[in-house]
Amino acid sequence: MRRIKLTVDGEKKYEVIKELVEQNGNKNRAAKRLCCTRRSIDRYIRGYKTHGKKFFVHGNSGRKPAHAFTDEVKQSIVDLYTTKYYDATYQHFTELLEEFEGIKVSEAVVRKVLMAQYLLSPRATKQTKKDVRKLLEKMKKAAASSREENRLQALIVDIEDAHARRPRCAYFGEMQQMDACIYPWFGGVQTTLHIAVDDATGTVTGAWFDKAETLNGYYNVFWQILMDYGIPLMFYTDRRTIFEFKKKGGGLDENDTYTQFAYACKTFGVDIKTTSVSQAKGRVERMFWTLQSRLPIMLRLAGVATIEQANEYLKHYLPRFNKRFALDHTRMQSVFENKPTQEEANLTLAVLSGRVVDSGHSIRFSNKYYRTINQTGLPVYFHKGTKGLVIRTFDNNLYFSVEDRVYAMEEIPEYERTSRNFDFKKSKIKPIARYIPPMSHPWRKSLFDQFRQKQSHRADLITGT
Repeated sequence: MRRIKLTVDGEKKYEVIKELVEQNGNKNRAAKRLCCTRRSIDRYIRGYKTHGKKFFVHGNSGRKPAHAFTDEVKQSIVDLYTTKYYDATYQHFTELLEEFEGIKVSEAVVRKVLMAQYLLSPRATKQTKKDVRKLLEKMKKAAASSREENRLQALIVDIEDAHARRPRCAYFGEMQQMDACIYPWFGGVQTTLHIAVDDATGTVTGAWFDKAETLNGYYNVFWQILMDYGIPLMFYTDRRTIFEFKKKGGGLDENDTYTQFAYACKTFGVDIKTTSVSQAKGRVERMFWTLQSRLPIMLRLAGVATIEQANEYLKHYLPRFNKRFALDHTRMQSVFENKPTQEEANLTLAVLSGRVVDSGHSIRFSNKYYRTINQTGLPVYFHKGTKGLVIRTFDNNLYFSVEDRVYAMEEIPEYERTSRNFDFKKSKIKPIARYIPPMSHPWRKSLFDQFRQKQSHRADLITGT
């Protein structure tokens, strides 16, 4: 005879009705115990006398719910996670299923299906990993074959730690935590992602890919902040020479901390605070943790293979990412100052390098020779030994500053473009007028000289020689 299995509720009804019939008990008391009416008790008694225990088996027992997912859909979810979206969290995987695969399910369903196969999220908690690991190790010991043992061993995961938390700043723009992360973001090669995160809202205010952690990367992040939001109050960064420099054995000196990036910040009135403790910048560290679980998948699906493509993709990705993870900064008071003009930002986010005019009345910069041009397009020659300042603006235009006057720089070609002896004579081309920005405070040689004199022990880093 097949054993009849009841639910907890069905088992309770069976025991109460069986006792009522055998002992001829009180029906009203039985109705109170089962929280039902006297009429239901009479119906239970008739069913028990006719069918016995089988009467208390629910009519839907053993049936699959009409709204349940089929085994094929469940298997598709598992296959997609293990082959295509293997590095996504459960929540992100749920979003990817709806966006790219047309499978609309809840995160709870995804979690249940994947946990049944012991497929943990890359961001699973320490306790979850510990519990699953114990279970898998127990199953591994009882494995009947080496193949099953190897499969279970592949599912055992390691335990990870997280950064400590601290209170957010009170205002949007009060602090921008800035850092860079080397990681195989796309194409299977190591690249560096520079980002800035607003401490109050968690908004990624700027992001830029480069081959390494560079001044160019941080300048591009700074440019995005200036153009999109305005001038922030402070940057909170790692203690790297891009941001500050301390003379060895020189003690603490505020005048010893300026670098190219710090000089640009000083011009805009932005403070810089540095730390050697990564946990102090927990906001930006955790942001990289989230980006590592999501951004590489999106870059791979978008077919990104170069740094240029990756930076272009960030323009469309960051607004979606901030909408999903950041607080609404429009509902919070902002302390960003007014946005500078593009020209002001171009001139300020510049690389300033001291140079000396050589005997050929030219200037050598980045292994090329240049001559100076005035606003009318005519060359201007200086005596050998004349000292000046080469300015490479953010948009890669070159200028030369001498005694608080600015000239454009024109590359001197290695060979003449035409021959005087063999090429046909052409009409003389008039010089083309050149736009030269007016002298502004970041370029004034007197101010930069004061800055450079305080940094005489590291002139090679300042001048870029």
